[in-house]
Amino acid sequence: MEPMYISINSEKTGANLKSLFKNNGYSVRDIQSVMGFENPQSIYKWLSGRSLPSLDNLVILSKVLHTTIEDILVVDGDVVFLFFIRNNLR
Repeated sequence: MEPMYISINSEKTGANLKSLFKNNGYSVRDIQSVMGFENPQSIYKWLSGRSLPSLDNLVILSKVLHTTIEDILVVDGDVVFLFFIRNNLR
């Protein structure tokens, strides 16, 4: 089987995080406090799509935002769809 290439869309993930913050009533400063960050720059980088949270930070965010890591990240491509296309199993 050929490898399947998918990627995390950092800009859409940032927009998703921004929406999750708003829907849960959190500001950047609130998240900064919960994460124990000295300053909010990392969070602003996540929201702008310039970087992604580390796995450790994603676990914390998923708990704080009452969601899953899969619902935080926006993935380009669908593994199941790619599998069916590559194996002509439509």
